[in-house]
Amino acid sequence: MSGKHSNLILALIVGGLVLAIGIVAVCTSMYGSDPANFGPTYERIIGVGDFFGQFFLRALRMIIVPLVLASIIVGISSLGDVRKIGGIGFRTLAFYMVTTSLAVGLGLLLVTTVQPGVGAEAALAAGANQAERAAQLADREEVTIGDVALSFLSPNIFAAFAEGDMLPIIVFSLFFGGILTTLGERGKPVLRFFEGLNEAMMKIIVLIMWLAPLGICGLVVAKFGAASMEPGGLKEMVSSVGKFSAVVIGGIAFHSIVTLPVLLWVLTKRNPFRYFLDLIPALLTAWSTSSSGATIPMTMECVVDRAGVDARAAGFVIPLGATVNMDGTAFYEAVAVIFIAQALGYPLGATEMILIFLTATFSSIGVAAIPQASLVMIMVILSQVGIPAENIAIILSVDWFLDRFRTVANVWGDSIGAAFVGKHV
Repeated sequence: MSGKHSNLILALIVGGLVLAIGIVAVCTSMYGSDPANFGPTYERIIGVGDFFGQFFLRALRMIIVPLVLASIIVGISSLGDVRKIGGIGFRTLAFYMVTTSLAVGLGLLLVTTVQPGVGAEAALAAGANQAERAAQLADREEVTIGDVALSFLSPNIFAAFAEGDMLPIIVFSLFFGGILTTLGERGKPVLRFFEGLNEAMMKIIVLIMWLAPLGICGLVVAKFGAASMEPGGLKEMVSSVGKFSAVVIGGIAFHSIVTLPVLLWVLTKRNPFRYFLDLIPALLTAWSTSSSGATIPMTMECVVDRAGVDARAAGFVIPLGATVNMDGTAFYEAVAVIFIAQALGYPLGATEMILIFLTATFSSIGVAAIPQASLVMIMVILSQVGIPAENIAIILSVDWFLDRFRTVANVWGDSIGAAFVGKHV
């Protein structure tokens, strides 16, 4: 997605949010704060908003399986023959896994400690089908560690595709992509097919994101409008979303200012502050575009020309990182899923937390390097822990803004990885 189109979509999304807030504000002022005053007209407004929102979410859910399959296979194949990765490849992958795991672990710690979603249950219950929600809670089976281990494999991968069972799809994609890289000329036609499929999915995401302004507007009207029908519900929901935003920004700031700079100093003996100054143009580009993919040229220039990192290391690490290294995104996915569970009153045990940790860590490989693509993966993780994916609507009012913070963290992590690998080239 070009920067021009990205900025236009962002402007339209912000416009849609302003419109949604205006609709809710006008309706609540007209009908008052007493739920008894809310009549069929207001319910119809909420219903129309929900229709457009559900249309947008269904469009996203439609592409989840082919997107994850193609993007992970292409990401793994970008390593080249996995048997010949060598020192530079192993160091890069080890660094990516460590930093992503640290980011997700930090997210789990923060969101379970602060609990930003607790207190919003009553607000969200206003527009919910209580019988259906109670049935969902009753039907949720206790998940054991053994269940988590077995969930990585499916006895029928085609059934997993049909049912959207993402963990076995992710594992299959990782192994399938790796095996394809070992087949030489025989594997190239298959890889080209998935490269074409991946490019097609990227274009479809761009088309779907043109629906985002209307879809997000509708979902915000539906969720916040329903919350306003509960005494004090709208205030509680806004407060919870504000706490969620603070947790995300604070956690990403800690990871970017403390965790990654410490790793940079320990592993390379570089001055983190000096390195940060060298990367400012790339980080500002990441902030403005919300796309680590669009930032690659600027990141390469800053890392090589300004920071003096070996060009061979940067040429391998930066493009690969924009595909498979998403610290900020993985952090955000974990925090968002647990926040939504808290806001809905869905209990999550230790095994569900492990499942979220693993899914967020591995699924970040398949996140497209374009604005707000992580919405797809959040829906995936919600489904993995038994939460209806449409509840992602709770965070859509702030996702466009938080996307910029996680993109900056993604690019900063890639840049530090390049410095680490460059020291050993």
